[in-house]
Amino acid sequence: MTTTFTAPGRTRPYGARHRWVVLAVGVGAQGSFSAMFSGIPVTGVVLRAGYHLSTASLGAVLACLALGVAASDVVWGLLTDRWGDRRVLLTGMTGLGMLLVAMTAAVTPPDGAGTVLLGACLLAAGALGGSVNAASGRAIMTWFGDGERGLAMGIRQTAIPVGGAVGVALLPWLAGTYGFRAAYAVPAALCLLSAAATWRWLHEPPSPSKPDPHGGPHPVAKTEAYGAGRSADASGTGDRPVKERSPLLRWDVWRLAVAGALLTVPQFAVLSFTAIFLHDARGQGSGPAAATVLIAQIGGGAVRIWTGRRTDRGGDRRAHVRGIGALSGVAMAAAAVLADAPILVTVGALAVGGVLANSWHGVAYTEIAAMAGTGRAGSALGLLGTALFGAGFATSLLVPVVLELTSWHAVWGLAAGAALLAVPLAPARVRSPRRAR
Repeated sequence: MTTTFTAPGRTRPYGARHRWVVLAVGVGAQGSFSAMFSGIPVTGVVLRAGYHLSTASLGAVLACLALGVAASDVVWGLLTDRWGDRRVLLTGMTGLGMLLVAMTAAVTPPDGAGTVLLGACLLAAGALGGSVNAASGRAIMTWFGDGERGLAMGIRQTAIPVGGAVGVALLPWLAGTYGFRAAYAVPAALCLLSAAATWRWLHEPPSPSKPDPHGGPHPVAKTEAYGAGRSADASGTGDRPVKERSPLLRWDVWRLAVAGALLTVPQFAVLSFTAIFLHDARGQGSGPAAATVLIAQIGGGAVRIWTGRRTDRGGDRRAHVRGIGALSGVAMAAAAVLADAPILVTVGALAVGGVLANSWHGVAYTEIAAMAGTGRAGSALGLLGTALFGAGFATSLLVPVVLELTSWHAVWGLAAGAALLAVPLAPARVRSPRRAR
């Protein structure tokens, strides 16, 4: 018999299979935000010319996107734990869609928009879009059992590079061909569609402590069987009972968040500055830059799904974070050495580094949510999001300074050093008593 429940105020029952619909809604919301977040920086050359920005001003404006997410993510996480993922995601995606509509109407070069107004709008866009990280992540934690969470979170995190790839493919072309009204209108439509899907399909399952209105078990209980016979988490932390204190007060949670922040440096360096590097230093058009970022996004997404499924079957999530960090550091070091090599070699090195820099997120988000427990997952996910986008903000400001003082070799070397520093900082594996036996 199919397990069902009726969402409050609704008459339609939802069974355990509805978790895949919830995942699809989260993927759509994450992808819509990512199309804007990743697509706008790749319009950097057109953006710089259209708004009459210097390279330093361009870096500051683009940094506002990441600063908005960084400043809001912990708040969204706390609100998600208090209000639930549906209300938070509806608020954020509707607000972001309406903001992009306003930018379409009044914040384009023909409207005379300047650096301050553009930066303020991108700051607000990042702050509203930050709602996606905690809300959709908590929805996965409540709907999926531990034996499927790595895969589900990996799929959700893959929406970031896939949505980003859509933005990278469309927004530079739209901005260059039709202007920034079109470049803002397309992600606005995607965000509003995601808000509509959230309103229609995203509902929380009943509490495990409360009986199902139709007499069945909690919808997630069916998926918990996948994790039976092993520790709740491959690293021994899983969803087993944790201390009642907030994850914001736990050093192991902070270590993972800071390690993730360091691993974000090569990711943002590749996504935000590849176009500028290939244009200014190598005399290339937008094609090679778009191809590099697309490879990084799509390849990183595929690795996220693979690592998520592998850790569900017994792999150590923390070891995966450390291993990907080491490989990412080596790849970015190679990109630094090969910055003046033949263009195909240079692009290839950046693409490999980009793939690795975009591939660790699924296991890190799953691990930090599991460390906190389902009831406080929003706070932990918000902390990780703030750390990641705070690092992205710092990277967007730091790269132009490093470039002015040294060279592109140093820029890519900085990205490599940050990734390698994350390896010892990430928390080590914790063996559970069950696994020890």
